[in-house]
Amino acid sequence: MFSAAVESALPAHCLPSQLPSPPKGRTVVVGAGKASAAMARVLEEHWTGPLSGTVITRYGHGVSCGSITIVEAGHPMPDHASFHGARLVLDAVRNLGPDDLVIFLVSGGGSALLTFPPPGVSMDDIRHLTAALLKSGASIAEMNCVRKHTCLIKGGRLAAAAAPARIVTLAISDVPGDDPDIIASAPTVPDPTTRHDALQIIARRTIDAPSSILGWLALSDSETPKPKADGASEYRLIATPQLALEAAARVARMAGYNPIILGSAIEGEARDVGLVHAGIVHQILRHGQPAPPPCVILSGGETRVTVRGPGRGGRNVEFLLGLLIGLRSAAGVSAIAADTDGIDGTQDNAGATIDATCLDRARSMNLCANQFLGRNDAFGFFEALGTLVVTGPTLTNVNDFRAIIVDPPAAATEIPPE
Repeated sequence: MFSAAVESALPAHCLPSQLPSPPKGRTVVVGAGKASAAMARVLEEHWTGPLSGTVITRYGHGVSCGSITIVEAGHPMPDHASFHGARLVLDAVRNLGPDDLVIFLVSGGGSALLTFPPPGVSMDDIRHLTAALLKSGASIAEMNCVRKHTCLIKGGRLAAAAAPARIVTLAISDVPGDDPDIIASAPTVPDPTTRHDALQIIARRTIDAPSSILGWLALSDSETPKPKADGASEYRLIATPQLALEAAARVARMAGYNPIILGSAIEGEARDVGLVHAGIVHQILRHGQPAPPPCVILSGGETRVTVRGPGRGGRNVEFLLGLLIGLRSAAGVSAIAADTDGIDGTQDNAGATIDATCLDRARSMNLCANQFLGRNDAFGFFEALGTLVVTGPTLTNVNDFRAIIVDPPAAATEIPPE
């Protein structure tokens, strides 16, 4: 199911049919995200005519291209390569005319990868702000509101720089609700939020923002372009979390399981979302609702982790540990939670798997699940159990994928750890 979800969002499958027609003038390709380099190569393979431009992707996610320059940069923490790449992107779209076409390739991770600090703000200031945002428990919409107003390329500013050229954005969505205003902080989409919203988020989340950033947000220059009627920009969603869940559901049906898609836009604290999913499993086991076993609960979205301890857990493994604790070794239940980009948090795993034997095995190893959860070290817990899922970069990103298999208890069999 996980493989089917990832495959449905690979650029080779979802991009060619969405390409625009070649323009009378130049075609410039720019982009940012974990899938953007793979998207650029697929575009080159299917495009007739000359191309130029620059695309930024995460370290280790680059692929070779012919006419398009690939820059690798830091994620989730931006670095000086992010700034260098963003400057190349802006330079590529300047001085274009109405007969020219800009194709913007965007996917998850673009916010960090495409970073251009405003005057008086250093890259270290941006890195400090990013770290504080990641630890604050802020939602992706809140984080991107702040990012838009502290960067000279996000929040519609790239589109403004490219005018009067036509812009076609091809997006692989990694955000709940597939909102173009949020994906990669929307470099080609006018921004409905304001700098005052950004300041309120910083205050509400008690984010330790550098004084240079607070000073910039006090200036009217920090305001982003606002929505208006504009026929020169087009936005195409070519892959979404919902489509990935539907691909997984087809696999479930073929295996004789009834798929239950809870939603592709689930947010909240990862551990709490895990407990809620556990409650749904108990409802199925006790009452056969919303569907009797054998069934599969599928969900996606982007949970968050409020860092309380020094652990290494990403949001998928933290969800899974919360789920495991809530299941209480329920018979016939196994699950996977993994990020479709292949990277969960700051470690090299995509996520992990569990089955009904995990808690007993953990106890035999003197591992206390609640203690690991308390210090945000779900990675360490599943590493010790040997159930981490390691895929390497998948070169796409439609966010978190969660599947919980519920077999009839009488038919349940032990699933060996991976």
